[in-house]
Amino acid sequence: MAGSRVKHSELRQAVRDLQNRGLLHSARWAAEQLYGLEDEVPGAREDEDDANPAAAPATPATPFENDPSDDEMDLGTDEKPAKPTAAAPPADDAPEWRGRGGTPEAAGDDFILAKAYFDLGEYRRASHQVTENRSSLGKFLRYYSLYLAGEKRKNEEMLEVGGSNPGGNINGPGGGPGGPSPTAGTSGSRGVVGGVGPRPRRDVVNAELETLSFDLELILKDDAPANDECRNDPFLHYLLGLVLVERESRDKAKVSLCAACRGYPCNWGAWEALMPLCATVEEAQALPLPDHWMRKWFIAALQLELQDNRKGLQAYASLVMDIPASAIGVVQMAVGHYNMREFDRAQSIFEDVYKADPYRLEGMDTYSNILYVKEATAKLSYLAHCAVLTDKYRPETCCIVGNYYSLKAQHEKAVVYFSRALRLNWKYLSAWTLMGHEYVEMKNPAAAIDAYRHAVDINPRDYRAWYGLGQTYEILTMPYYALYYYQRATRLRPKDPRMWCAMGQCYESEQLQMTVAAIRCYQRAHQNGDQEGIALGKLAKLHHEANNAKAAAHYHRLNLVRLLEEGADQHEDTVKALSYLADYYKKTKDYGKAEACCMRLLDYAGPEKQLAKALLREIHALQEAAAERAEDTSMADV
Repeated sequence: MAGSRVKHSELRQAVRDLQNRGLLHSARWAAEQLYGLEDEVPGAREDEDDANPAAAPATPATPFENDPSDDEMDLGTDEKPAKPTAAAPPADDAPEWRGRGGTPEAAGDDFILAKAYFDLGEYRRASHQVTENRSSLGKFLRYYSLYLAGEKRKNEEMLEVGGSNPGGNINGPGGGPGGPSPTAGTSGSRGVVGGVGPRPRRDVVNAELETLSFDLELILKDDAPANDECRNDPFLHYLLGLVLVERESRDKAKVSLCAACRGYPCNWGAWEALMPLCATVEEAQALPLPDHWMRKWFIAALQLELQDNRKGLQAYASLVMDIPASAIGVVQMAVGHYNMREFDRAQSIFEDVYKADPYRLEGMDTYSNILYVKEATAKLSYLAHCAVLTDKYRPETCCIVGNYYSLKAQHEKAVVYFSRALRLNWKYLSAWTLMGHEYVEMKNPAAAIDAYRHAVDINPRDYRAWYGLGQTYEILTMPYYALYYYQRATRLRPKDPRMWCAMGQCYESEQLQMTVAAIRCYQRAHQNGDQEGIALGKLAKLHHEANNAKAAAHYHRLNLVRLLEEGADQHEDTVKALSYLADYYKKTKDYGKAEACCMRLLDYAGPEKQLAKALLREIHALQEAAAERAEDTSMADV
């Protein structure tokens, strides 16, 4: 199951193998990719090696996978071909896994019965049923069922009523930036809106992790000949990786998950579990991963996860050439455009996906975010209605409905639906972040901070949650904490001018008054394409306060050009810029430009018009005096 080209037989076998083990999300991923492939040519034969998932011939690295010359702060430059990465060599010479292609029939009737229990959600019963089964299928189902039983019980305990203040600690993160909050760490499960819905407790763990870790490590280290089938089982490595991630053993988890990817590349769950363990794309490329086409999908997904959106889009544009009708690739491209705030393009892609699959819910929460930002109430209402009819109790549906109520300014109802999404899946990141936004609107900063902290605990790469924490602490007039969280958001989104503007506002607050640092932040915002024009206005103001008239006039000119191009003639910033420039040109004796600014100000009503008239009189007087002096000088020369 290797090679640079995607094969039908490879994905068909992957769907069967993953379904036999209960890995339904990975099976769906493989099935969607299979459906997205072009139809097989009648009579054409695929390589025999394609039926072997362990085979992995080397493929050349694509240009978007690694570019050391690319500055992380410069996404607009042309891409250059990648240089070979010093990655650890893949273990292509690993022992052959004897359990490949195993079927439920070969695993035994006890496995078939256990799988029936598993499909009904009776995980402990399924695990008990295959206690004596020695096949790799039976071993995996036994321990995976036990793992899911522990997760199920953990989720039940997390949602049980009890605990402490749900609002968290607003006095800073654990007494200092970045530390765990004393109260938020044991946040209670009382309702988020006057008792509506329990809040997950974060002090609960899967009670089966220790047993699973001990047993799986023992099986994978057992050199007995009778254990060959289980010792090399990539699915057991995958399960051990999940357990180690839960136990926060990141290095060991990487080893296990890399072994799972090498042993069975088409298990997307293993690649997905590896993603949070990679801080950079370079780190991921250095891992001993197989040279398989799945690696390209992993790198592309990681680039979007790390907010390297331009390279991620380029990667997916190349990947969808291999799988032309891949809904997964198309949706990821829409997410990339959304991350880059190209809302029109992202909306167009999502609408095409929705027309092709009107009952799809995956990714539709992001589509609802786009409709919310664009204030497309009718389309968002229709999307919410269809989602409720499709599956009312899906986290994505609850998030879509919550966005609809938020757009209607019914924030209490929005929080109810976001809370419902979290009861269905407490790790649903979007719901935590959006619920924090709602609490900010409801002027409940303690609850907002608690929601944002849950979000960053689940995914420290969620810049929206860090940015929300900064906003909330800024509202509480705690600029030092706000600045810390804005810095975290800026590290994740160094090209986002909103982050730099937020930091600049913190620096120029009354408590900090760090004008030079604020100016640098606004300059970075302007360099990164501040479409809202906040940075130019702030730069002009700060330079004026610092008595740097030349720099202030420069930024007023830039801001005026931007405003006139946008047709914002009546904007107050237009009046400020014209007034300042008229006075500046008068002082620098550039009377022609000063008069032009005053003539523009005459079109406005109010004090600006009277100021313009007074300036014109003064300018004319100065022009006449200058003319008289010039005439006197010429006469004296004669």
